[in-house]
Amino acid sequence: MNPLSSFNMDRHQRIVVDTASQPWLASPSAGVWRIPLEREAAESGQVTSLVRYDPNTHFPAHFHPNGEEIFVIDGIFQDEYGCYPAGTYIRNPPGSCHAPGSDGGCLLYVKLNMFPEHDAEVFRLDTHNAMWQPGIDNRLSTLPLHGYGQEKTILLKWQPDSAFSLHQHDGGEEIFILSGDFFDEQGHYERGTWIRYPAGSSHQPSTKNGCLMLMKTGHLPL
Repeated sequence: MNPLSSFNMDRHQRIVVDTASQPWLASPSAGVWRIPLEREAAESGQVTSLVRYDPNTHFPAHFHPNGEEIFVIDGIFQDEYGCYPAGTYIRNPPGSCHAPGSDGGCLLYVKLNMFPEHDAEVFRLDTHNAMWQPGIDNRLSTLPLHGYGQEKTILLKWQPDSAFSLHQHDGGEEIFILSGDFFDEQGHYERGTWIRYPAGSSHQPSTKNGCLMLMKTGHLPL
């Protein structure tokens, strides 16, 4: 992978990345590592990535000109505003500034510079203390994290041996599998897999062993 190149930015294409098979790349700050999933430019523009902080690692204070969205997968993430354990969902709006780090190490799912216009809410949610809602099917449950316009971010929990009917995502769908496994007509996906389905695509998903996924819909161009 060329560390300076743009890749996976054609959002009309279906993309699957098994992060377990990808190398960790060093960031500009020692002890902070990344696996880019989609990237507009080397150190600017839109990017989705996994970010790993080694123990006792801190990143210099910096601004987020177009916002930052974080889900803490493992460990405890922290900045000058608080400590965020695994399962915390964070939104730092455009123009915000912080000095992040982790005393014990952590793993994050991060999206940069993708906030909808006028979405300026500072938001923190510990999903362990939030109330899940029943899904369309009684073997599914959802935890809404954020919504603005057509864009929605949720946690989706599947019980074992669950299936969902064939459906279409007019505004696209992006998922990251946090645990369990997931199937559709085009493959079998396990923990750590990132999938982006373009707008207008359809599929018929299911799971054998149950699945917990982070999902975003309604944000991709037709």
